[in-house]
Formats: sequence, structure tokens, C-alpha cells
Amino acid sequence: MSCDVKLKPRKPKTETTTNTTTISEEKKTMSSTMVRNEMPKFEMAAYDSKTGHYTTVSSEDYKGKWVAICFYPADFTFVCPTEIAAMNAKYDEFQKMGVEILPISVDSQFSHKRFVETEPILAGLKLTMGADTTQQVSRDFGVLIEEEGVALRGRFLFNPDGICVAQEVQADSVGRNVNEFLRQIEAWQYATETGEVCPAGWRPGKKTLPVNTDVEQMTGRVGDYITIEDILS
Repeated sequence: MSCDVKLKPRKPKTETTTNTTTISEEKKTMSSTMVRNEMPKFEMAAYDSKTGHYTTVSSEDYKGKWVAICFYPADFTFVCPTEIAAMNAKYDEFQKMGVEILPISVDSQFSHKRFVETEPILAGLKLTMGADTTQQVSRDFGVLIEEEGVALRGRFLFNPDGICVAQEVQADSVGRNVNEFLRQIEAWQYATETGEVCPAGWRPGKKTLPVNTDVEQMTGRVGDYITIEDILS
């Protein structure tokens, strides 16, 4: 899989026969969504690129925090280091917003270390990289391609209650936009704090929809509160 340009279709479930009984294999592939579900519990080895040491990470580390769990297909590929480098370039912004970042692939912590040390675009990396060598974490998050043993590009945002509020999952040939992700986090944090809701493309300083105070008046009249020019500006 890694960064192939030509996408391969997912393989359908196969059937096996045991004692004349046909049993469908219960392999979990892509879940419909993680949104509004609790973060799956996990613990795995990791490489802390800031210190240069191996460590462990677990879901317990992120209790009470905003956290972005970011799966990528593999070390030593092509699109993957650009995504990791982009997240790292915005590391200070994530920290100011109180957001932790955990990139994860099925590679080992040893592979992560070598990857960071040899890939020029990852110079100065500050992120801790999870090593899902059993593939179970990728499976639990619903992004594992079972037949290939790698994860899709899956990015999940969890609030301090451990609930997933946003996810983005896509195939491997196109990288994700870190600036758009930061915008979404700002919107989620604002909506969580105020009880207002954020229209498409919302950024700090732009109009929100005060459904927490004017829900009856707004019903069917959103256009009285905000215009398409407001949304696209």
C-alpha cells in the first residue's frame, strides 16, 4: 500500500467451512465512524524524537486532554514524512491550544528512530511516534487494511472527555492539510466552551450560530443570521 498512486479495492470477506457449517470470517475492517465514541484503550511502544529515547504511550496519557491521534501507512514512504513534518512545524500552535499529537504506524519504535534520523524533512522532530506492531490499535480505530497490514491515513480528534469529535480517513496517495485541521480544532474548542455552533469555514472572529440562546428563532431562518458571503469570506 504505502503511497501507491493506483488504489486497490478492499478485499471482500471470505467464507470458510467447518464441520459443514459455513462461517463468515469476523475480520474487522473499516468502521463506519469513530465520531461520538470513546477513545479505544491502548498501550504500545513508542519513539520520543524530542529526547531520542524509546518509551511507551497509552490512552491513559491523554485523559483530560485534547489529543489528535494520527495514523499513517508506513515509515520510509513518500507522503507520510511530509504529513509528519507539517504537524511538527505547527507543534507550538498545537501546544498553545492544549492539543497533544500522536502519530502512529505499524512500524516498530526502532524503525521510527531510524526514519527520523535519516529523513531530512524530519530534522528537529518533536513528536512521539507510536509503534503499533501488533496492528491492534489500528484495528480498534477502524483504519487497518487487514490484507496489507498497514493503516489508512486516519486522523482523530478527541476532546478532554475522551470522545471523538472529528475524524478524517483517506487513502494513501494524498496528504492531509494541517492548517485546516488547526482551524477545525479552534472551532471545536470554541463550540465546546460557548455552546454556540460554528458554520462552514468558521475561524476565530467570524460569526457563529447562537443556537444555545435563539434556537427557536433560528430554526429555518439561518440565512437571517449569516450569509454565504460571511461563510466564504
